[in-house]
Amino acid sequence: MTDTPSKSHGRKAIRPSFKPRELMTPTPDLVNVWKAKIITLFPTAFPGVLGESLTGKALQEGLWQLETVDLRRFGKGKHRNVDDTPAGGGAGMVLRPDVLGEAIDHTMEGTTGNWPLIYLSPRGKPMNQQMMQGLARCDGMTLLCGRFEGVDERVLEHYGIQEVSLGDFVMTGGEIAAQALIDATVRLIPGVLGNQASTEEESFSSGLLEHPQYTRPADWKDRKIPDVLMSGHHGKVAEWRQQMSEEITRTRRPDLWAAHQARSGKTKG
Repeated sequence: MTDTPSKSHGRKAIRPSFKPRELMTPTPDLVNVWKAKIITLFPTAFPGVLGESLTGKALQEGLWQLETVDLRRFGKGKHRNVDDTPAGGGAGMVLRPDVLGEAIDHTMEGTTGNWPLIYLSPRGKPMNQQMMQGLARCDGMTLLCGRFEGVDERVLEHYGIQEVSLGDFVMTGGEIAAQALIDATVRLIPGVLGNQASTEEESFSSGLLEHPQYTRPADWKDRKIPDVLMSGHHGKVAEWRQQMSEEITRTRRPDLWAAHQARSGKTKG
């Protein structure tokens, strides 16, 4: 078997649709391939950086799929309005529930299996490696990129949408956060990186930050690669890397270190 998918047309599944041509995706689905769907006011922002490097190569090879849904297409009236003033007053605008509802129903049509619906929001659960590992095991995911003051709360309640945050700060929209979430997830899909060991040894996979990395030249600006890494003794190298990961985590991320110690204590107990 190879990680490179067959180019046979037998892998394509084209669904009939009664939606207007402007609402249809021009890219046919690939059977059993993980897919990210993005509902956004700025579909041209994608694939963006996702189209570069390994994620871009994997996208071209059909190891994962990307579909954007233009929220403006579902807007109301002559000007396709998608937002309105906040109930109760206040600054800014809020995305309308009727517009979002139609967009979500259209986007989720035909999705099967484990397919979470996620809203990128600063009040959501912070992104972490465990979350990405879980999403990579899904059949796909749909991301809702907010704008303005956010979305009508009834939409989140009605569809049981998960709220996910890139960090404790506010951005102008969810598109950048969506790209970060997709990138961190896609790289965990088998075949995307090419070397599965890379994802097993990197930061957060073991609950610790990654150890320092070095490469040639061995001596650069009077700074040398640690002798243990040049020793050829795999056992000592592994021990050194573990020690460095623990030290860096303890000094830089006390929260992760505390969690690591708690897990180790339970294991030993």
